[in-house]
Amino acid sequence: MKRIIFASLLTMMTATSHAQDFSFDEVTYTPQATTFRLFAPAKAKVFVEYDESCDTAAVSKVKKLKMKLGKDGIWTATVNKDLNHHSYNFIVDGNRSNGVFAKAVGVNGSYALVLDMRETNPQGWADDKRPAVKSPADLVIYEMHHRDFSIDPSSGIVNRGKFLALTEPKAINHLKELGVNAIHILPSYDFGSVDETRLQDNKYNWGYDPVNYNVPEGSYSTNPYDPTCRIREFKQMVQALHKAGIRVVLDVVYNHTYDIEHSNFQKTYPDYYYRKNADGSYSNGSGCGNETASEQPMMRRFMIESVKHWINEYHIDGFRFDLMGVHDIETMNAIRKAVDAIDPTIFIYGEGWSAGSCAYPQEKLGMKANIQQMPRIAAFSDELRDALRGPFSDDTKGAFLAAIPGEEESVKFGIVGAISHPQVDLSKVNYSQKPWTNEPTQMISYVSCHDDMCLVDRLMASIPTLKSARFSALSAQQKDELIRLDLLAQTAVFTSQGVPFMLSGEEMLRNKKGVHNSFESPDSINHLDWENLKTYPQVFRYYKDLIQLRKNHPAFRLGSADLVRRHLEFLPSPDCTVAFRLKNHAGGDKWQTIYVILNSNRTPQTITLPEGSYETVCEEGRITENGISHFTDNKVTVAPQSAVILHD
Repeated sequence: MKRIIFASLLTMMTATSHAQDFSFDEVTYTPQATTFRLFAPAKAKVFVEYDESCDTAAVSKVKKLKMKLGKDGIWTATVNKDLNHHSYNFIVDGNRSNGVFAKAVGVNGSYALVLDMRETNPQGWADDKRPAVKSPADLVIYEMHHRDFSIDPSSGIVNRGKFLALTEPKAINHLKELGVNAIHILPSYDFGSVDETRLQDNKYNWGYDPVNYNVPEGSYSTNPYDPTCRIREFKQMVQALHKAGIRVVLDVVYNHTYDIEHSNFQKTYPDYYYRKNADGSYSNGSGCGNETASEQPMMRRFMIESVKHWINEYHIDGFRFDLMGVHDIETMNAIRKAVDAIDPTIFIYGEGWSAGSCAYPQEKLGMKANIQQMPRIAAFSDELRDALRGPFSDDTKGAFLAAIPGEEESVKFGIVGAISHPQVDLSKVNYSQKPWTNEPTQMISYVSCHDDMCLVDRLMASIPTLKSARFSALSAQQKDELIRLDLLAQTAVFTSQGVPFMLSGEEMLRNKKGVHNSFESPDSINHLDWENLKTYPQVFRYYKDLIQLRKNHPAFRLGSADLVRRHLEFLPSPDCTVAFRLKNHAGGDKWQTIYVILNSNRTPQTITLPEGSYETVCEEGRITENGISHFTDNKVTVAPQSAVILHD
């Protein structure tokens, strides 16, 4: 019986027509009836338990209903009454859970809730529009954690650490002035490490410990006890950002669960959703004690339907997949296809690696090396990141920014977007000896993100002249050098042909007191110090002007490998410099030829250009698009640890 049912389910999942019609919703609500569905073992005893009294504070009239197994392998039960705001749980062989697809939950996910989701829509939600983006190359992504961004009193934000912080003028105006047009929010679903009943403890976590994947996290709401509050406030956040022309990217963590024993996956269908090694032990490609099995038909369907839920219900504009290298290629492509049917401009990217060995063939996983098999899905470039600042494996080792020769080809590889380019010597590129993208928009260009040292801390750890126990102990001369290198690093990122990405607070010279992995460090480590905007105004101004320069000039965001090969040309330059030009009105740019020169040496460097007349728009930490200086010499001198951008 079990084999027959599972075969029927597998056929339904793999046949295109049926797969499109199949819905993973565990609860379908109308005022007349609510239907519960659950994928669970065929020989299990399966019940749904719901509260008839609609009193979630004290469940007193519990009704237990036996579910029936259908030919499609799904257990079903229908209640012919209005269950809006009634709590429920599933019970499988005595194990009680919310199921795997709860859309509304109580405090700490203690129960699931039947809910008419229309009640949670803020005023004007039906008119909410996704900000237009023609190409992923046009995105400027700003990665942030809700607490980091607004928790410090210096932020001037009222709803500090909450979804609503991003509805306030202070936050919106800052992001708009900076010029970012996509906010990557760290995990914002219901996660397990913060007790929503003890928010006074100020316990901090990044949130990479999923519990209920399809419900916003209660600790970021103003009232975690109200199941509708977190949903409504999340939507208000998205709506406010959309009105400001800013897209919202959700960090999704389908590769593992908080644990196995207590997970909703395990409680509904033991061991189905997890990979195991040959000896029967749980595989740990996530580094978190378990890894999910995306190749399983119902796990794949769960991921597809979850992504669609966040798009359709919350108007999410993109997804960043944590440890995408744990997921199989077929599933990632199926997600891309399902998203395209809704809106092809929704951006998908992820970490092209795992945290350990997976119990699945590596050639079938969404690793960076396999990105060419996943069209229009992007991955982070650790080649450019580590070529600029030094290897992930050793915080104290520098690279290009430390004026250490040998990283130039890796920087060039990042500049072109990890495509094949005739002037990039792949034998000298770190980590990759062959191109791994089809198009430059499949590469995320960055120098730092949440789960590593932020840029300031890394520079202080790896540049000999900057080594200090504390940022506040740096001399004025050291801070000047630190700022020069910080701006130089971001110039490489934002003039690359990949999709640029920055960590929140870097525009205000953020530091985390040298903490590498601050996933549960207190606010004193993770907070942004908004006073730095006043102390170091030149940093924000440079970031802002650099982003605007990229936006104003299509040459920096060609979006096509063929166009990059046709228009981007590297020039001969000394060690610890990279020089390139974007020629022949690249991408329809108004400037005929744009030159970018990156110099990490502690001495000035001279680069030879073709004879002509030139206007500099970036030099010595300043960007002025109307021009800084004019010269007719064929030599340009670049100041130490800085960039020059000019055009003819």
